[in-house]
Amino acid sequence: MGGNVIDWIAVIATGAIAAHGLTYKDANGERPWVHLLFGSIALMFCMRFLFSDILKIW
Repeated sequence: MGGNVIDWIAVIATGAIAAHGLTYKDANGERPWVHLLFGSIALMFCMRFLFSDILKIW
């Protein structure tokens, strides 16, 4: 367990991108599908870095 600094930076960066993409609303209060798409892709990579590289579960 642990992971190095680069792994933690990747988790934090992709987590921040996922949070922004999944919670973004435009001026009309709608969620553009592109933000949802890239937010979910970023969340997938965040989970991959966390579980595979840091926690060594996969």
